[in-house]
Amino acid sequence: MSAAGGAPTVQAVERTLAILDVVAERGGASAREVSDVLGYPLPTTYRLLRVLTRGRYLVHLRRERRFELGDELDRLGTCLHRQVGVPAAVRGLLGELHERAAAPALLAVRRGDDVVVAHVEDCTAHPCPPPLRFGFHEAAHATAFGRVLLAAMGPHEAEGFLQRHGTAPWTAATRCARGPLQRELASVAASGVAVEHGELIADRTSVAAGVRDRAGQVVSAVALVLERGRTTSAREREAERLVRVTATEVARHHRRRRSP
Repeated sequence: MSAAGGAPTVQAVERTLAILDVVAERGGASAREVSDVLGYPLPTTYRLLRVLTRGRYLVHLRRERRFELGDELDRLGTCLHRQVGVPAAVRGLLGELHERAAAPALLAVRRGDDVVVAHVEDCTAHPCPPPLRFGFHEAAHATAFGRVLLAAMGPHEAEGFLQRHGTAPWTAATRCARGPLQRELASVAASGVAVEHGELIADRTSVAAGVRDRAGQVVSAVALVLERGRTTSAREREAERLVRVTATEVARHHRRRRSP
């Protein structure tokens, strides 16, 4: 688990995070299941599971011979929510957007070198589909909100971002080639709105608009996730209007908070 001097190695950290992902996605898993999914030797899997259990990142259900997520992750999640810091008023605006559109509403931000989902408003009738959730950051090139924030970077910085993060094909429709992506980003920069059809999730369309600060710079993105089978051109246009309106309201809220 550790390099010389007791510091965790990069490989060990990657392995423990991969184990947490498997347990989270499956709602619990046995050591054998984790070993089979990740291809780790069973002794290595047991050693990593013991470390995660001691840290309370996992809990071992002995009777069921399974591991589930531990309460330490909930504490870390609470801390992360606090650091991202979406104000209650902004959460309220996203809640109103969700109700008006009858669709999941998201707020995405730049966080370090990532484009991250900072807040999700959904309900049992209109749930946000996996993998989209708080903290999602893997596919800026394939999401409307990601393209809004990439377009705000400018061509040079956006190209560097895409080189570092890659442009994986999430579906058959995902635009991965640099030329089409850069042309799309230029269009988004001009219009302030991005739309993608089935590029992250095959049966979903997402629509997003940028939130601008006092200087006119895009600092975050408001998005809706629509079911493609129920999305007419009129509904898509209405979704564009709603995200623009909400993005403007979020921007006004930020300006009011920062006024003397």
